[in-house]
Amino acid sequence: MSALTEMRRRLRSHPWLGNAALGLTLYTGTLVSWSKSPDHAPWAYAPVLGALICGTLLLQRRWPWAALGASAAGLAVHFMLGGQRSSLDAVPVVVMYTLALRLPRRRAWAVGMGVALLMGAVRAISSGQSWLAPDVLGQVAWFGMATAIGDATRSRRAYVAAVEERARRAEETREEEAERRVMEERLRIARELHDVLAHQIALINVQAQVAAHLLDAEPEQARQALGHVRHAGREALGELRATVGLLRRPGSGEELVAEPSPSLDRLPDLLGSFTGAGQKVDYLLIGDARPLPAPVELAAFRIVQEALTNVSKHAPGAEADVRITYGAGKVVVEVNDDGAGRDGEIALGVGHGLIGMRERALSVEGTFRAGPLRGGGFQVRAVLPVPGEEAA
Repeated sequence: MSALTEMRRRLRSHPWLGNAALGLTLYTGTLVSWSKSPDHAPWAYAPVLGALICGTLLLQRRWPWAALGASAAGLAVHFMLGGQRSSLDAVPVVVMYTLALRLPRRRAWAVGMGVALLMGAVRAISSGQSWLAPDVLGQVAWFGMATAIGDATRSRRAYVAAVEERARRAEETREEEAERRVMEERLRIARELHDVLAHQIALINVQAQVAAHLLDAEPEQARQALGHVRHAGREALGELRATVGLLRRPGSGEELVAEPSPSLDRLPDLLGSFTGAGQKVDYLLIGDARPLPAPVELAAFRIVQEALTNVSKHAPGAEADVRITYGAGKVVVEVNDDGAGRDGEIALGVGHGLIGMRERALSVEGTFRAGPLRGGGFQVRAVLPVPGEEAA
């Protein structure tokens, strides 16, 4: 670390050292000028008054108003007792600069011009000169310059602080946006994994129970159930691999072919997987089927998938009714069942599956409702708007 850098560090840590050094420099300059020109110090106490004036610099950071008043009053006394211009003139000018740094612009200029005119008047009266004399005008000009420089410095510091604050807020906004996107991505991944695995695992569980029940009495049917288990396991691994593949960064060294997003065209295959596991499912298509935007197709498919998975998990043996209604500007997804076996969380609509279905609907600006039916059973209903189509 250089000596200059160390000095700057010390001055920033102890600002009074800079004021003390400046005051000592001005006082030394004043004594030197008086020693070379005895006429400039006509009275014996001038060195004491000069020391008091320069000493006010030690007060300017903590008590700038007191420092300005004391230095200006001391300099006025110096002039009225016959003292001439010297380095002492700079002391109230420096204090005025410090005060202008802290005051609002109008107030700083009002104080600066007031002190300038006051000191100009003192100088004119003490020297017997007119207001247009160079000494008098110079006295006024110095205070004007100090005020202008202080005001400009304050404005620049305020501008820099505002720019830094905007940059800080922009950085915080970027960080918050990044965190929000991370949370949304985590939610999307969790929802996708849940939808992909919950369906297949539920089927595996049902078929495994069937196989265990029929293993001794009807081994052929047990073998078929185990075949369904194997098929569901392969499907789960395939869908899991495709989902994880979407998360893999390009250039990772492994080429993965992403499967197309599930759509309502694949709904018969989905329903077949449930009926093959022994679930009773009726399917009704209302309206003219048409291609929908991929996000809407995916949301509708996953809602049906999760709703049927919930039926098989929480109301085994119940009959499910799936209805897809194509309307003007929307598609309505309904899954009803006649089962009564629902646990508390599902009945209240707070299970993870229901939360995921609600998020699916909200992701395409749709609405979602789930709850028990009045005559028994449970209903899941989602209304998904279709962008670009006018609602009836």
